[in-house]
Amino acid sequence: MNTAQNKYLRTAGILTAIASLMHIGIVIGGPDWYRFFGAGEMMAMQAEAGMIEPIITTLFIAFILGIWSLYAFSGAGMIFKMPITAIALTVIGSIFLLRGLLGIPLILTFNHPYLNELQEKMIFMVISSLICLLLGYLYLKGAYCKKKSINE
Repeated sequence: MNTAQNKYLRTAGILTAIASLMHIGIVIGGPDWYRFFGAGEMMAMQAEAGMIEPIITTLFIAFILGIWSLYAFSGAGMIFKMPITAIALTVIGSIFLLRGLLGIPLILTFNHPYLNELQEKMIFMVISSLICLLLGYLYLKGAYCKKKSINE
């Protein structure tokens, strides 16, 4: 197995697992954490009111990110083989790239209360967009290297 491929997918898996754990931390941290991490004032207010929706939404995101990290680890050969790994890695990488490329233009283009709120958090948007671009690159480069090593 190509060690460069392992490095890309291993790093993608670790970073995505950290993001998953951070979302769990947001639920534990409560309303101030929802605000800090860009979930929006509405979700923070719902958390303050003890509503279940922010918890379900945030844990669902954590779950998806956890599955994505498993796909990265699977592609790197670190764990069991997941179904349709090559396709999944490409889709995951593409989603991260799209979020990284379109996140800021989206909030600047459309008029929506949540998107307007994010306009005031441009540092958060820039940092999260750069992280998503990095993750997209790691997943796609890892998927490419995996495919290349299979075809050789």
